[in-house]
Amino acid sequence: MKNMNMSDGRKLLNRDVIKYFAIFTMLLNHIANVFLEPATVLYEIFLNLGYFTSITMCYFLVEGYGYTRSKKRYVCRLMVFAVISQIPYSMAFAKSSDIEFHGFNMLVTLFLCFGIVWTMENIRIRHLQMGIITGITLLSVCSDWAVLAPVFTVLFVRAEDSYEKKKDAYIKAMLIFGGFNFFGGIGRIPIGMNIFQSFAGMLGIALSGIVILFFYNGRQMQGGRRFSKWFFYVFYPLHLLVIGMIKNIVVMA
Repeated sequence: MKNMNMSDGRKLLNRDVIKYFAIFTMLLNHIANVFLEPATVLYEIFLNLGYFTSITMCYFLVEGYGYTRSKKRYVCRLMVFAVISQIPYSMAFAKSSDIEFHGFNMLVTLFLCFGIVWTMENIRIRHLQMGIITGITLLSVCSDWAVLAPVFTVLFVRAEDSYEKKKDAYIKAMLIFGGFNFFGGIGRIPIGMNIFQSFAGMLGIALSGIVILFFYNGRQMQGGRRFSKWFFYVFYPLHLLVIGMIKNIVVMA
């Protein structure tokens, strides 16, 4: 905790500001995936900046689990907006102008991650706990940020409130994500490009670590908390719907 105190003067960002930045980088990532030509400079920048979002949301999910007044309401919000977001998600990332199912959206993944946090807090029998976490992780295979988001969640729960453990969690997450991308690219893209993209993809994870560890002050925005709370939920399906509609107009044109 000594390291945390030494840098208190630099901790200027509250939770809501970081979340607003996270949804902006998510938007850039989705624009890259839907509208931009792969392997271009702008595509790589938008794509890799977007990797800031998922791990940051996993961090705040774990943190939010601890301070929320009603875990039941928290998980219900995730479930309801996961359902609302599925059609816009399938619409935005469809290969044609139609709605195509190619996996569940990120809120489904966060819903599963919530289950992991609950399990780690309430199931004390180690083998049973690990079995449930493994099962939940396998369920995530059909959703956005499959396996990775559950792993990040486990790392953050184990980090507790320790600065050093959080730093280690981010380092492990960065290496896991880089390795995940590298092995996924073997046989699909040239080795040089594969190495470059794997390292570039780690930058979004690293940026999240820098922001959380060195600039996050652990507080919420003083004003507009209710607006921010619902804006984060509403923005996800809304921006996917807009992207899907624009994409369909472009395809039809």
